[in-house]
Amino acid sequence: MDYWNALEVYLEMLKLYLDEVRQLVNTSCQGLEAWQIIAATLLSTLLAVWLKGLLFQKESLTMRMKKQCFRLIRKIPFVGASIQAQLNKALDDMSASLCTLKDGMSYIRLLPAQGLTQTQVLDSIKQYDTLGDVHWEKGKVSGAVYSGDAKLTNLLVKVYGDFAWSNPLHPEIFPGVRKMEAEVVRMTCTLFHGGPRSCGTVTSGGTESILMACKAYRDMAYERGVKHPEILAPVSVHAAFDKAAHYFGMKLVHIPLVKKTMKVDVKAMRRAISKNTAMLVCSAPQFPHGVIDPIQEVAQLAVRYNIPFHVDACLGGFLIVFMAKAGYPLAPFDFRVKGVTSISADTHKYGFAPKGSSVILYSDEKYRHYQYFVAPDWQGGIYASPSVAGSRPGGIIAACWATMMHMGESGYVESTRKIIQTARVIEAGCRKVDGLFVFGQPEVSVVALGSNVFDIFRLSNALTTKGWNLNTLQFPSSIHICVTLLHTQPGVADQFVSDVRDLVAVIMKNPKEKTTGMGAIYGMAQSIPDRSMVTEVSHGFLDCLYSTEAPSAEKNHMNGMSKPH
Repeated sequence: MDYWNALEVYLEMLKLYLDEVRQLVNTSCQGLEAWQIIAATLLSTLLAVWLKGLLFQKESLTMRMKKQCFRLIRKIPFVGASIQAQLNKALDDMSASLCTLKDGMSYIRLLPAQGLTQTQVLDSIKQYDTLGDVHWEKGKVSGAVYSGDAKLTNLLVKVYGDFAWSNPLHPEIFPGVRKMEAEVVRMTCTLFHGGPRSCGTVTSGGTESILMACKAYRDMAYERGVKHPEILAPVSVHAAFDKAAHYFGMKLVHIPLVKKTMKVDVKAMRRAISKNTAMLVCSAPQFPHGVIDPIQEVAQLAVRYNIPFHVDACLGGFLIVFMAKAGYPLAPFDFRVKGVTSISADTHKYGFAPKGSSVILYSDEKYRHYQYFVAPDWQGGIYASPSVAGSRPGGIIAACWATMMHMGESGYVESTRKIIQTARVIEAGCRKVDGLFVFGQPEVSVVALGSNVFDIFRLSNALTTKGWNLNTLQFPSSIHICVTLLHTQPGVADQFVSDVRDLVAVIMKNPKEKTTGMGAIYGMAQSIPDRSMVTEVSHGFLDCLYSTEAPSAEKNHMNGMSKPH
């Protein structure tokens, strides 16, 4: 009874308040003509729409103001010219390092008038093969080449050759490739404990697998009436999610990590969930530090709020599914976890298939349908494709199938055991080095190193002189080694730990010494507040990859790269 009395009092007060508002509005409009009231209403509406457009964009207002400020600063004649001179020097240095040739070599810019014989082509190929100075086969490179086994290589070359002209776009012409792709997907679904309705497609790599999941969930969000779909993902998540957001008009909301563990902060992710959330993301493991995010906890959020949940296992997917049988059990991370709706896993990493193959999996066919593209009214016929590409290389699919069949469960379990054992040896050895620390508790194949005493990029530079090629990371500064089958060769892990220990001992004699070389450049890059400058240098790097001559600062200027923003 008290409840109804209170409600009646509340309604009465609300009525009085509305009457006061009505009287205030009427009083304010007294003496105004009709056109004035209409004009004021129209202007107020336009102002509200403008403010909404200003405040609610993919980039925050603060970030946009910062970018505009930097643009204005670079338009100041002396400042802009000075900055551009430094950028041009960096671009020229980059060109010199990337576009070097051995004596007697030059770039080919025209087709030969007469085609070369096969022997001549193969002789030329040998010259190209000698351009690199990094010998990955010795096991001193982080990631990049995950197997390198000669016998497997011979098998893949043979299988690819048999299917070099095949294209799964035409399943009626190449039914064997269609069958192999379906079997690759089904075998991978089984590895990740998918149910009878689990499904997926083969893609060209982890980036495309991630793009496909984001595209599917964006379209699902559109169907629900969401106009501005958002991806909620850890700051450590792969940059392919940034690319997906950029390509598909989504907003990527980065969730912070718990500093001690380097895992995503689940509470922060829960607070970030809104009506615009199209998908949640975790990594198993994430690339920078090799840490597996708390998938079970995030899955509970996915179930609670009825949001699709993607697990990115591109890097370590073909390790984590075998770790339990290799003697290294993990907490559930796959379709056994209620709420996980999709998983990406790269067959061309620890699946040891040739580059250009990955798998995107879904817990149910209803999700995969949103990934597809269909043009039903094209004059050329009904056009339907499962992923980004139309034509796809059937040879890669055949080689992927052959790899999985050749390795078998026993082969993958044994390789997993070797890789994880080696990663644990490296982790344990590096933890004993004074002045060095390991990020989080890496559970798979990546060991990330940092220091609170010296610039970690000094260690990266020093390791390069010993023939090691590691990954450099930022925010925070760190380096990591991604352990592959090549690192399991006898003595490689012990040599790495020994070199790290010896080099850190030298660095610790003068820990505050400045970093030089590429380490200094990388360290400086993350300290530049104007990120558009980093983007500009990155554009220059990508341009260099396609260059058939060493560009000069003058040519950069002619190409429009030196125009201040």
